[in-house]
Amino acid sequence: METKNIILKLRTERGMSQDELADKIMVTRQAVSRWEHGDTIPNTDTLKLLSKEFDVSINTLLGEPRKLICQCCGMPIDDDSILGRDKDGTLNEEYCKWCYADGTYTYNNMDELIDVCVKNMVNENFTEEQARSYLKEMLPKLDYWKRYDELSDNGQFEEFKKQLMNEINDLHIDGLPRVDKLNALVGKYVNLEYKNCQCFAVMATWKTEMRWRRRRSRRLRHVKC
Repeated sequence: METKNIILKLRTERGMSQDELADKIMVTRQAVSRWEHGDTIPNTDTLKLLSKEFDVSINTLLGEPRKLICQCCGMPIDDDSILGRDKDGTLNEEYCKWCYADGTYTYNNMDELIDVCVKNMVNENFTEEQARSYLKEMLPKLDYWKRYDELSDNGQFEEFKKQLMNEINDLHIDGLPRVDKLNALVGKYVNLEYKNCQCFAVMATWKTEMRWRRRRSRRLRHVKC
């Protein structure tokens, strides 16, 4: 689909007039009309505004001329819903949402990433050994790992994960297994879909426990001695 049709489709799907879209991205109605007729294409700065307004990637606005691949784990990104986001919520076309969330890189250890990826790659035609060999050869070629010293946070995120695990384990909830690893932590814009990850059960139980403790604390404050 061409850019003119994509902008028209996104605008009409949201029930917006050309004037309303123009006001939101600070251009004239005539500019919007020219885009939708295919006379011109938005410039780079305007594409960024359209991307944020419609919550789609610039690549999508341009008709997907590039085949996106996560520059951390190598996963093909064929849908905007699995793109990572910057701190301001803007879609980042370089990473998937499992490797990058709210401007934070969620992996700083390649071996840990390989352990996570292998589980989803092994099948009757692809053994674990083959998957590990493939990842060990492919990952170092990706931009994140090539620029790791520049992009990494010097272990700050790992320290945060350790602190979170300690807080969870310190609750000593009956029946709750000890948490020794968090494969990924994600931000407010992300809906992580690790169905086999214990973290969700842990966090759900943790939140329930904390809500119960807060309610109990409020009740105790109202008890007369």
